[in-house]
Amino acid sequence: MHVDRFLLRTWALLGLLACCHAWVAGAESVRAEPARNASAAESLALYDGADRQQRLLEVAKKEGELTLYTVTPASNADPVIAAFTKKYGIKVNLWRASSEVVLKRIVTEAQGGRFDVDVTENNTLENEALHREQLLQAVQSPYAKDLMPQAGAPHREWVGTVINIWIAAYNTRLIKEQELPHSYDDLLDAKWKGRLGIEASNYAWFATVTQALGAEQALKLFGKLVATNGLSVRKGHSLLAGLVASGEIPLALTVYNWNVPVLDKKGAPIKGHMLAPLVGQFRTVALHKKSPHPNAGLLFYDFMLNEGQQILAELGEVVPSKDIDSPYTRQSIAFVDPGQALDRGEQWQRTWDDVILKRAR
Repeated sequence: MHVDRFLLRTWALLGLLACCHAWVAGAESVRAEPARNASAAESLALYDGADRQQRLLEVAKKEGELTLYTVTPASNADPVIAAFTKKYGIKVNLWRASSEVVLKRIVTEAQGGRFDVDVTENNTLENEALHREQLLQAVQSPYAKDLMPQAGAPHREWVGTVINIWIAAYNTRLIKEQELPHSYDDLLDAKWKGRLGIEASNYAWFATVTQALGAEQALKLFGKLVATNGLSVRKGHSLLAGLVASGEIPLALTVYNWNVPVLDKKGAPIKGHMLAPLVGQFRTVALHKKSPHPNAGLLFYDFMLNEGQQILAELGEVVPSKDIDSPYTRQSIAFVDPGQALDRGEQWQRTWDDVILKRAR
């Protein structure tokens, strides 16, 4: 039996949403009470006057600090924070955890009427859940126009700062570049029998791929692929990439774009390969509605969309900035829809189970 991490995340999110609704129903007076800092956050977050930056700097420096909850690894979060603090002299109080734990802490604190966090960096799914609970502040940043349109949400309560992309990976000692498949249809060739692997929790990827290719065609294709050539299902993207590097699985269909360079730098015989449609999801930044340091938080938000993009790109991240080139952003990327992931997660999981997991070997 495969335990699906994405499904557990979706169920956990839906459970947290239910808790939030119960909290609202039992404590409307808390939410109805006006929050001084919420008003302060909104005043500049939605302001687009020519003196926005000057006004923001003045009040942000008076606040002098902000609190950031993040899922970004220390290796990439710390250089961005250091650059921000060096430029503005504003201290960043950092708390780091997994995407689910960050969300749970925010919801739990809000239930208790505690609002310590100013800015959250989390995946689209979790920040979309916070949007639904009216915990985030809409932002009209002048730097949003410099990002690809897909990075933003219509409600403007989160924006993508990093793109995590699922790619294929192959062992260069076992597969020559000219042998690589050009499409998923090519994987039906008998030469791939017993040589393919996939990560166990990728049903959001699968749902997005089937939407892009056409559901009926894609389900038939993958059903035939599993039946004829088989798929080795493994839990964990880093583990799967490691098995490619070791040669146990010559070609994996779903590792993260950042898994490959980590092993390549160590001299492992592994390279990435892009199969269309490329599927990605954003890591996003969001400002909180009842932020205790709304202006310092907004300044950090802007920094992530501006100078932070170059810093993250230099650290090997794929970023949505229009001014920073990447072999991935030159391609068409199909992004996982966080609203659909919240609303249709169980249906997506059942399809994944029926087509892939129950038949894989």
